Amino acid sequence: MGSEGPPAITVHVTGFKKFQGVAENPTETIVSNLEEFVKKKGLPAGITLGSCTVLETAGVGALPMLYQTLESVISKPFTDSSRNEQVIWIHFGVNSGASRFAIERQAVNEATFRCPDELGWQPQQLPIIPEDGGISRTRETSCSIDAIVKFLKKNGYDVAMSDDAGRFVCNYVYYRSLRYAEQKGHKSLFVHVPLFSRIDEDTQMKFAASILEAIASTS
Repeated sequence: MGSEGPPAITVHVTGFKKFQGVAENPTETIVSNLEEFVKKKGLPAGITLGSCTVLETAGVGALPMLYQTLESVISKPFTDSSRNEQVIWIHFGVNSGASRFAIERQAVNEATFRCPDELGWQPQQLPIIPEDGGISRTRETSCSIDAIVKFLKKNGYDVAMSDDAGRFVCNYVYYRSLRYAEQKGHKSLFVHVPLFSRIDEDTQMKFAASILEAIASTS
């Protein structure tokens, strides 16, 4: 018998709804339309798009939906085909001041919201996971982001690596996802996109699909 080959990869994607200052969140559109978009374009070999979920732009208040989404994978029946499966979470968030895409290397254990989230919470210098220690604690993605950024740049996208996902809901969700992924043997990645007024919707949809290609070629 030959080798089993690379693991099948199931990617689960999330985005966010509107929030203060951003009446139309591009990630809601991207995530809502991604399944149909990649159906037409075709998925890379070995990649399955498992789920596409749009979250409230909220911290603690959005946790039930976030964890329901994360745990839905664990609750699936274990089969022989899933033995060699890699699960990757890709979270999309908007940076309204950005003019290019950013792949986030890490998240910080700090919630300091510059404005109230959509459920009215506005923490200041609180640890996201108190048992992890202080607000300077960081968690890094285990995805090959150097290779992912290189792949995306080669395909013509204006994209950079970032070490600062902010301290708002994006960082909050990313930190919790990274911790969850580490516990479950998954991988987690956060991607910041600009507004559609900076980079148009069609380009952003193609970018999201290209990330799936980048994951396939670097995992």
